[in-house]
Amino acid sequence: CCSKRIPTNIMDNFQTVLRFFMNQKATIGYSFMALLTIGGERVFSMVSFQCPCNHDQNFAYGMTFLLGPAVVLFVLGLFMSTRMWRLYTGCCLNPMKLCPRGNCFPCLRVFLSIFSGACVAPIMWLSVALLNGTFYECAVSGLDETVVVNLFCVNKTLKCREELAHVPCDRSKLTPNERMELLLMFRSQSQILGWCIIIVAAVVGLCGTCYTNCRSKVSYLQLTFWKRYVEKEKERFDSFAVDYATKLAERNLESFFENKDPAPFPFPNHRAWEEISELYTFTRSEQCYSTLQRYVERTDRDYSPEKTPVMDAEYALEMS
Repeated sequence: CCSKRIPTNIMDNFQTVLRFFMNQKATIGYSFMALLTIGGERVFSMVSFQCPCNHDQNFAYGMTFLLGPAVVLFVLGLFMSTRMWRLYTGCCLNPMKLCPRGNCFPCLRVFLSIFSGACVAPIMWLSVALLNGTFYECAVSGLDETVVVNLFCVNKTLKCREELAHVPCDRSKLTPNERMELLLMFRSQSQILGWCIIIVAAVVGLCGTCYTNCRSKVSYLQLTFWKRYVEKEKERFDSFAVDYATKLAERNLESFFENKDPAPFPFPNHRAWEEISELYTFTRSEQCYSTLQRYVERTDRDYSPEKTPVMDAEYALEMS
């Protein structure tokens, strides 16, 4: 039977679309994160959130649902940051790893970048939750502060002060018009706070980006090339790591099951791993784009392989 070949123009269009999505990975990732945040907030609001509607529990209950997921998302953002673990691993035994050559400013700058990246998901959650207003209504209605009560119940009867905590529920003894008026005040304040967080985050992000680019030691095109190189080096490092780990595992298993000495296997020594894991700072004197490139281009590089890679017993127990 004859096989039909795919037209060249279709393949070119497909590669163009694929290249576009690969170049917009960060934007697509943030968009997907925003959709998950909106969906998660709606699920929390409709399924699990039930405001207790009393003065003693409203504030704690509402703030727990408003801030609790934001804290969890922040911790998860830090936990999933490979840059943080690359910088943090081993720093307790070697504190100078955080301040190579006595300069701690690059380390602080990296930590600031890590924390700002981890704040994206919490800010999304707070913005969506405040724009919806459900959690804020419950929290604020439970405040017993005189200033807050006077703000909502100004020129109203004493019953407003007594029934303020019941407004988010249908158990309030206020008239429907009074209850709706209070609900609208709660939601308007919540949405104002939500938009304030969005505006502040956008302005801070823009100012941070402008400051970083303004202080850059390289041009925009070279900075773009640097980012592309770092991405490709990470992709290829993962591929090489899987390939060499597979070969090392096969060599060890073959030696064990065939009951013979293992074949020689070149492996970087411990010092080499430490050097390529250091925090990299760009300098004009050397055209290197990573610690790996700087290490392999060194003239005094140590080529002596590590004959038997050994890990500490404590770490080996954690990995097993």
